[in-house]
Amino acid sequence: MNTPIKPSISVYQILKEAINYLDLRILAGDSGLNREINVCYLQRLGLALAQRGNSLDYGRIQVLGKSEHTFLTQLTSEERFKIFSNLPLKNLSVILLTRDLDAPKELIILAEEAKLPVLVTSEISSIATAKLTEFLQEKLSPLVILHGVMIDMFGMGILLQGESGVGKSECALDLITRGHRLVSDDVVEVRRIGSDKLVCNAPTMVQDHMEIRGLGILNIKNLFGFSSISLSQRLSLIIKLERWEQHKFYDRIGLEEEFNEILELHIPLIRLPVTFGRNVSTLVEVAVRNHLLKLRGINAVQEFTNRHAAALGIKPSRQEK
Repeated sequence: MNTPIKPSISVYQILKEAINYLDLRILAGDSGLNREINVCYLQRLGLALAQRGNSLDYGRIQVLGKSEHTFLTQLTSEERFKIFSNLPLKNLSVILLTRDLDAPKELIILAEEAKLPVLVTSEISSIATAKLTEFLQEKLSPLVILHGVMIDMFGMGILLQGESGVGKSECALDLITRGHRLVSDDVVEVRRIGSDKLVCNAPTMVQDHMEIRGLGILNIKNLFGFSSISLSQRLSLIIKLERWEQHKFYDRIGLEEEFNEILELHIPLIRLPVTFGRNVSTLVEVAVRNHLLKLRGINAVQEFTNRHAAALGIKPSRQEK
């Protein structure tokens, strides 16, 4: 398995990309917009302003809300200057004021000197925190890069894997002509969102494109229309295409279940032998349909074994009912 990548995001990217989550404006420190955030949870400045030790975590957005602002307005300018001077401004990533609060001039002066970005939003602290946390959870979620082709089939994300030249892209192209949608070809970014979900998407450089030997690089969206593309999809099933080996044992009934571990989550895995004369795209589509039936509690293998057990007068075990 590929080594997980720990993502980070710059303050500049937050200003640019979080626009759909909340309004953000910069008040000071625009020369420090390259500072990075690598923790998705925000932190309040209250304890640090009260001078109860250096309780600030680096790599997080520091929030200065109404309660902190009220506390600061009760102090003299000299006291505010002393408090902000004691903060590790050069090591922090960004300070965010909420409710369109006026930034203390002492903070603006010291932030400019330290090249620390100071932002402001019109939202109250609780809403700003919730929206930015949601945004950062998506951007900073654990990430791995996998080799394969990701297809959106019946509303599920299906990852086709296999050695180079086995026919993954050709199979995916045939599936696209049947109405399924391409997520990514060759390189797939997989992020863990929350406790139980893996979401896949294409890197920006390869989005909408597919490589087919003999045809070269194809733009799938231009060829088949916008409906042939899916920007992202939750990973539900891995189908590994393997070259047929004559003396290798293959499960002919389907009793065995296999899983692949990705970012500590177990994803169902189906191994599909590929050889001349097999319609691989049809087999993939049937495998996905059968997986859907299993999710609905309809298991053809279990029904088959129960029927044979009944014919032999064998009472099915409790798990088989």
